[in-house]
Amino acid sequence: MTALAFLIMLGVLITIHELGHFLFARMFGVKVESFSIGFGPPIFKWKGKETEYQIALIPLGGYVKMYGEDSMTEPLQGEVDKSAYQDPRSFHSKPNWQKMLIAFAGPLFNIVLAIVLFVVVYTVGTKEPAYLSEPVVVGYVEKGSVAEKVGIQPFDKIVKVNGKEVKNWKEFTVELGMKSGKTVEIELLRNGVIQKVSVNLPDDMTKTSFGISPVFPAKVGKVLENTPAAKAGIKEGDLIIGVNGKPINSWFEFVDFMASLKEKQPINLLIKRDNKVFSITLEPQYSEELKKYTIGISPKFETKTIKYPLTEAVGKAIDKTKELTVAIYNVVVGLITGEVSFKTLGGPISIAKFSGEALETGITTFLFAMAFISLQLGYLNLLPIPVLDGGLILILLIETIIRRPLPEKAKEYLAYFGFALLGTLMIYVIFNDILRVIQ
Repeated sequence: MTALAFLIMLGVLITIHELGHFLFARMFGVKVESFSIGFGPPIFKWKGKETEYQIALIPLGGYVKMYGEDSMTEPLQGEVDKSAYQDPRSFHSKPNWQKMLIAFAGPLFNIVLAIVLFVVVYTVGTKEPAYLSEPVVVGYVEKGSVAEKVGIQPFDKIVKVNGKEVKNWKEFTVELGMKSGKTVEIELLRNGVIQKVSVNLPDDMTKTSFGISPVFPAKVGKVLENTPAAKAGIKEGDLIIGVNGKPINSWFEFVDFMASLKEKQPINLLIKRDNKVFSITLEPQYSEELKKYTIGISPKFETKTIKYPLTEAVGKAIDKTKELTVAIYNVVVGLITGEVSFKTLGGPISIAKFSGEALETGITTFLFAMAFISLQLGYLNLLPIPVLDGGLILILLIETIIRRPLPEKAKEYLAYFGFALLGTLMIYVIFNDILRVIQ
């Protein structure tokens, strides 16, 4: 499932990106020699009227090769063919503003795709946990966690992170994620009094959580077959309000109780169902896989469906694109200033895992994830780094201002710098991915 989701997502995003370059090149009369999805040896190849199309082995990118894209074409019979300088169908012969639009088209198509996918998601409707839009009131503090060590307690209300107000769990999660590996100051409201705590966040918060959760009632979601809970008659929607005579206020309190069991013994649960309260006695079973006693239930988390008419969905999609654009900008600036750790970056393995989990959750979640990655891909390619679209746009802009081409040697050295920078970054994020898998 993960591999399939990864290939579908990358295939769509790369195709859309290269299609942007292709269509704008054709619109300005540039001859396109090849259109490739992927790099390396071709798996499939076919010849169009004048363009060779292919799907290549390595699905981590693609390219559109235009006639005269380089200053000079390949040497022919020992001599340099300079026809691309004059040929009206060559990329080289086009005015700089057309070249810039051709370069800009790839990222533009990715950004437009993101907006279209957001419109689809908001029109079809998607579910998200209800707590994400609720204030950050702590319901549970994990034993031995970062949060417990700095003194955060149940029913604390977190209001700010590094002086920035966080209105709900979604904003709080984003702020912490951007500060992985950093020290942050958290302001919380406890018994009507504002308190501040300084927290050293884990380097990878997908592996080591902060350690707090919202207030979740101990409501039963799924009941596994042939388990103590199923045999005792527990049903989905039942609310556990007590165990062995002690009140239970949240799901995690019940989890802590179950984790404290060291031997097989009967437990008495106080259950609320349809406004009626009754008790059930059952005997947990030991799970060799989990290394603890269980009764065979999972929690029920409340969700809400986000769905809008088409006209509203368009507005929501644009708002979401703006919101994520600001978030991506803050991350890039944070990486440059050191506010955001490079350890938060992920590579192909992280994207594959992310896309696989999204597809398993549902098609709308997968489309939302694809839109987010498409947006990132669009903006990434607009960075003014040689060999990226943004780098080419920058060079063309400089040439337009100085009214002459940059020396070929300068372009060559800039290309080397761009490849070295991107290569180093790629190695780093893949190394990050591998460390996450090992850990």
